[in-house]
Amino acid sequence: MEVSPSSPSFSIYISIESPKDLGLRSTTELPRHGYIIHNKEGLHKSNLLYNENMGSVVRKDYEEAFKLRLVGRSYSEINSLLGIPKSTLSGWFSGLELSDKANDRLRKRVYTKSIVALIRRNKNQTHIAIQRMRKIRSAARKEIMSISRKELKLIGIALYWAEGYKMTKKVHGREVTNHPVSFVNSDPALISLFLRFLRDICKVEENRITASIRIYEHMNEKELLRFWCKITNVPLEKFQKTYYGVSKSSQHKRPFNRLQYGTLAVRVNDTNLFHKIIGWINGLASV
Repeated sequence: MEVSPSSPSFSIYISIESPKDLGLRSTTELPRHGYIIHNKEGLHKSNLLYNENMGSVVRKDYEEAFKLRLVGRSYSEINSLLGIPKSTLSGWFSGLELSDKANDRLRKRVYTKSIVALIRRNKNQTHIAIQRMRKIRSAARKEIMSISRKELKLIGIALYWAEGYKMTKKVHGREVTNHPVSFVNSDPALISLFLRFLRDICKVEENRITASIRIYEHMNEKELLRFWCKITNVPLEKFQKTYYGVSKSSQHKRPFNRLQYGTLAVRVNDTNLFHKIIGWINGLASV
């Protein structure tokens, strides 16, 4: 590398034997101004580019940095490779015109870094959201340590209002007078809570409670029957015929195999209790 001072500027010339030394295919990919860099502030002995105490070491670093910049390396990459501060690199190369190929590489790197930063930010935001969710749920759960009989009654009424059998049936134009209490859901906790309502509030005897499950063809019927027996405390012999496939009311509402345990129907053949619960619902609706 040759340093040629002039007034009021100087030029730095770097010679290469082949464009391949800079990772280029031909001289047509070189910057328009070749390898000349102009420093308008003039040449001073205190300048980092020409320091009597550091001599060729600095010039070698500059030449290596210059070659890396020409092929589209960023200041951060050059800093990592050579240890030259980015502020120094900016002072050296801020006016350097790069080839289209080098500019394309820099643009792609900026784009990639932006995507990586966005993904990292999203992951961080997700982590923060999860921590916030857990904190809120934990605090809210502590607010419900127990429920009174009155609260259990209202909960049971609301559950049946939402998920229970309520429509009266007609056969040959006449309304059927016998109606069961029937509640269907896939949530084990919800089923347990409704059964608590039947047992504690409605005083339904155990031998009057029956159940049935609806599952998909590939599911293990025996395992699911054992699971629901444990959840409901309903004996296996009180479980009726198992149904397979999606019910008509649920068709096109949820993806296939979304329900891990299928659905459970709890049934009590008690018309009087049916009408009582419907009356409670009507009363709750009029409050």
